[in-house]
Amino acid sequence: MLIRGVEIMGSDASCLRIRDGQIQEIAAQLSPGVSERCIDAGGGALLPGLHDHHIHLMAAAAAMRSLDCRPSSVIDEAGLRDALQACPGGETDWIRGVGFHDSVGAEIDRHWLDRVCPGRPVRIQHRSGMLWILNSGALARLGIVDGDKLPAGAEREPCGRLSGRFYDLDEWLGARQSGSAPGLCALGERLSARGVTGVTDAGPRNGEAEWRLLGNARMNGELPQRVVMMGSESLDTRVREGDPGLSVGPLKIYLRESEMPNFDKVVDRVRGAHGHARAVAFHCVARTELVFAIAVLEAAGSEIGDRIEHASICDDGMLTEIRRLGLTVVTQPNFITERGDQYLRDVPCADHDHLYRGAAFLRAGCALAAGTDAPYGDSDPWAAMRSAVYRRTAKGTQLTAAEVITPEQALAMFCCDPTRPGSGLRTLREGAPADLCLLDAPWNVVREDLDRRHVAATLINGQIHYEAGPR
Repeated sequence: MLIRGVEIMGSDASCLRIRDGQIQEIAAQLSPGVSERCIDAGGGALLPGLHDHHIHLMAAAAAMRSLDCRPSSVIDEAGLRDALQACPGGETDWIRGVGFHDSVGAEIDRHWLDRVCPGRPVRIQHRSGMLWILNSGALARLGIVDGDKLPAGAEREPCGRLSGRFYDLDEWLGARQSGSAPGLCALGERLSARGVTGVTDAGPRNGEAEWRLLGNARMNGELPQRVVMMGSESLDTRVREGDPGLSVGPLKIYLRESEMPNFDKVVDRVRGAHGHARAVAFHCVARTELVFAIAVLEAAGSEIGDRIEHASICDDGMLTEIRRLGLTVVTQPNFITERGDQYLRDVPCADHDHLYRGAAFLRAGCALAAGTDAPYGDSDPWAAMRSAVYRRTAKGTQLTAAEVITPEQALAMFCCDPTRPGSGLRTLREGAPADLCLLDAPWNVVREDLDRRHVAATLINGQIHYEAGPR
């Protein structure tokens, strides 16, 4: 394939040739070869393919078949009631809601769901991913009985009856749910249409089963994106021969402020990962979790590639420690827009300037990359870039102007080396994999609105996986 008339950032070249899945040649002028497809880019910018550095693939695929219960879609209890009752399907079909937040209705529980949907089994996931709410029909379908001895996360009322709220029991509930895993084809297509050529799956429990599942999805073409898989220690020595597009990422250590793990045991886990030449990635959405993670890495010794996921609240003192330890921060700027108005109500004013920071990390010299955290955030990296650049909530309030970054810095957070997040914008070079995002206009036009509609084509390993129709 030959792409001509392109704008290649940092280069005077306007032609790029692809062969055998790689960039073979970049030059000012190139002539098409025999049987070589030629694409005229019309001056559009050609970028390295975007990489989402923090996503949950299986949950994101399942969410595409679920009821949207985000506050932006259902404002209050009445809106949630109407959405549930209008959900298509038969009397025995599951209703699976995602993105729920307490601001929609703080009293949503088993009994509320029973009144709204007395016949169909319903399960609603909180947007944090840490809570499922089930009605009586769902409990019966899963064989969960009030009198059973259940894990600690199964909340009970004072009378001993189950409230229908299950905290941090995804794996336990999933084991009781029959049926196959959701297909990844639709998600792969959606990501391709947004210029995404690679992802890092951030599941803390990822192991052999998830490795095989994603490997098969890539092998059968269901998921074209390259995948870096975080997960548990069971992946320490895993290598997938013959598929360079599936690789092991950091050991994911999930911290939860309400139930912190044993400090020494976590130190041992970090040392074990480093002993297998594996970085670690700490889930840190609260200050307590970030303080704990930094203390663990101080005790265990940090290594290049160790990551802080989210860094949702990070004051200047913690930022200094992150820089001193050489840690990478993978943040979610999209939450400023998606959840900013809620943060302004719920987060203490003293921490508003510390929410999902951008410019401060870059000024300090920290490695900074971004992910969308889909399905807990929108999977559109262009929306995340806009949020990083403008930092405006859905209602238009700007959150900490000092943290805004440039469009080029925002792009670099999604176009850096997948194995070295925060390493800066990848350059297009001969011999590199042909994972590319072609835009319909020059960068100086696209940078003004950072909209996914500008994606004209997405190539992964030299193959077109998305091509926009006529504009």
